[in-house]
Amino acid sequence: MSEVIHNRIAMLRAERGISRRQLVDALGVHYQTIGYLERGEYSPSLHLALRIAEYFDVAVEVVFSLEPFPRLGTTQRPA
Repeated sequence: MSEVIHNRIAMLRAERGISRRQLVDALGVHYQTIGYLERGEYSPSLHLALRIAEYFDVAVEVVFSLEPFPRLGTTQRPA
């Protein structure tokens, strides 16, 4: 059984005005790798996940999760 790793790469790119090509060049990965990641068709290595988080200057948990991220515009209720 393969576990899905959810991510916010596309959202982070969009809100910061970063093209897929810019991210690819900065990370030194193949162009398709970012597309596969954004569509959830590929789970990154720990090394790549940490490099992506570092590129966006956020904690790795901001970019990747084992659980789906809440949809934008939904309010989370305190536990």
